[in-house]
Amino acid sequence: MKKILLIIIDGLGDRLIPQLGKRTPLEAAKKPNLNFLAENGICGLVKPFLFSKEKEPSSEGTHLALFGYQNYFLGRGPYEAAGIGIKMKKGDIILRANFGTVDENLRIIDRRAGRIKKTQPLVNALKGIKINEVKILVRKSWGHRAILILRGEDLSSKISDGDPHKVRVKPKKILPLDKSKKAKFTAEILNQFLEKAHLILKNHSFNKKRIKKGFLPGNYFLVRGAGKFKKIISFKKRYNLKAAFIAGGALYKGVAKILGMNKVSVKEATGFANTNLKGKISAAKRVIKKYDFLFLHIKATDIFAHDRDFQGKKKFIEKIDKELKPILKLKNVLITVTADHSTCSLLKRHCKEPIPILIFGNGKDKVKEFSEKACKKGKLGRIKQIDLMKKLLLYSK
Repeated sequence: MKKILLIIIDGLGDRLIPQLGKRTPLEAAKKPNLNFLAENGICGLVKPFLFSKEKEPSSEGTHLALFGYQNYFLGRGPYEAAGIGIKMKKGDIILRANFGTVDENLRIIDRRAGRIKKTQPLVNALKGIKINEVKILVRKSWGHRAILILRGEDLSSKISDGDPHKVRVKPKKILPLDKSKKAKFTAEILNQFLEKAHLILKNHSFNKKRIKKGFLPGNYFLVRGAGKFKKIISFKKRYNLKAAFIAGGALYKGVAKILGMNKVSVKEATGFANTNLKGKISAAKRVIKKYDFLFLHIKATDIFAHDRDFQGKKKFIEKIDKELKPILKLKNVLITVTADHSTCSLLKRHCKEPIPILIFGNGKDKVKEFSEKACKKGKLGRIKQIDLMKKLLLYSK
């Protein structure tokens, strides 16, 4: 049986962009190594997974679907928390959060506070808050992101998001999503905390210094993805594969950790464009010998698309391609390259466009390059994301 190397280039797919000659960033990129893998492998398109209430695919939903765990969703918060090494206790309600920027009327100016990074002073300012015997814990994640934990009795994860996912509107009030006393109580606690946190943040010296320097302040906590942790069946037990992961972003680390995959540390591996791509690929080549399955996640393509930087997305794809060369001659390894979802640069958000996929190491078709358009004609055809693991197990035999 072949070993499986699954490379996820986050947000890889896109729509046609006029400024790129009516091509997608992937189509426009110079990518000889990805084209080699496609030409000597089999290709197709993947239909991204959506939860029933989703209009566009989410990062958490699509990653769980990639591994065949879409029915084990805990809420996004626990995955983010696991990804940054937080030890969760039974009953904790965990949310992911952004440090965002609001004006004097509480209208959102920027959901990421200018992609603020050094947020530890703000995190420290929110320590030690307790409301109605519920402890509020804030932990720094990567970049503008943080984790919020409610720890106490009679709490529920059945609460709404505060983040409206758009600007020029006010943050949403947290509401209970069912009629239980626990959900109502949890929503009330969180609303009180967010109001108190805003007062602390907007008056913090760190933010005042940012304003003087012309930077946006991180003066509001935008929360979403409430969840409650519980143990689920491990990847090893489910597939009988010894698995590991290489990732920079907290969510992707967290998903892999909760599934029981081993972490492979790579110096300066981040979720940003400055990530150590060479180190990630070198580590993958080195450790694949020890594992049956290796998940390698690359994030920045998604970030460029969210920022409407389609040229940056194209160039980053080219950068990835350049670093892939060392793995082309791996023996007895099934190499799969795809994405979690498409991220449409002109829309600045995730979109439903099918995702290109290549599987190298067991047969080939007539596809000559790796792109959305070319992969339509591949042998794989269109597959559901939830069926990917079945395909990989089949082709790895």
